[in-house]
Amino acid sequence: MLGLIGLSLGAAYASAQEAGNARAGLALARRICTECHAVERRQAYSPNPFAPHFEYVANVPGMTPIALTVALQRSHRTMPNIILTPKETRDVVRYILSLQRAN
Repeated sequence: MLGLIGLSLGAAYASAQEAGNARAGLALARRICTECHAVERRQAYSPNPFAPHFEYVANVPGMTPIALTVALQRSHRTMPNIILTPKETRDVVRYILSLQRAN
């Protein structure tokens, strides 16, 4: 019984990580990420050459909503400590993953 509860909670967590609004994520990325990152598909380069293009991040093999969420919540040596709400995180994750190329 406890195993079933754990599985259903895990599934709920995973589906919550996939929720989000790509349009809101793009607006947020334009507001707080563009100083360093190329956030839109049509941008050729990131303003900071060490900051990856969001399209590149989206297309890292095996990139998932959970992996990207974890990456956004960890501090990075070369990145300002930006604190996003859970909703903002879901929106940015949804937007970044919308940049994945079709196989």
